[in-house]
Amino acid sequence: MSPRDVAVIVGSLRKESFTRKIANALAALAPASLKLETVEIGQLPLYNQDEDGPTPPPAWAAFRDRVRKCDAVLFATPEYNRSVPGVLKNAIDVGSRPYGKSVWQGKPGAVIGVSPGALGAFGANHHLRQSLVFLDVPVMQQPEAYLGGVAGLLDGQGNVANDATRDFLRRFAEAFANWIERIAPR
Repeated sequence: MSPRDVAVIVGSLRKESFTRKIANALAALAPASLKLETVEIGQLPLYNQDEDGPTPPPAWAAFRDRVRKCDAVLFATPEYNRSVPGVLKNAIDVGSRPYGKSVWQGKPGAVIGVSPGALGAFGANHHLRQSLVFLDVPVMQQPEAYLGGVAGLLDGQGNVANDATRDFLRRFAEAFANWIERIAPR
């Protein structure tokens, strides 16, 4: 059986983003039943309904097509001002429009919050979950994933250097694989 296609939406555009490094680590640690692939969001123009007609901006159309064909979505987010970064909110908005044609609807989802601070992007994680409820994305409830103090969990090459964190990420990915099968069995 082919692996499940999981679109990974990383809410940070920074080249050396801790969030991207954790998303990459999750992709490497995921069970063979999942194929995690980052879907870039930095090129998406800000959502403007006036531009969302029969021929929307090409970046929007490509993003929507990519998410539409995936089996599930993993959101990896840092926290900006107790919420998600604007670029992540924009991607959510682009994917949810035009009204009635959301690419998110019914796709199993998971959220991981990543932060150099102690709270592990707790606020962003929960704020994102509020939007996902409205978008009808069944989000995995357990295990919750908040990675605080992330700078101390990575080595100089950006790899997870902590065995406990690596084990947690592996269990998180396995739980997500089980969640996808539960919500969207083949």
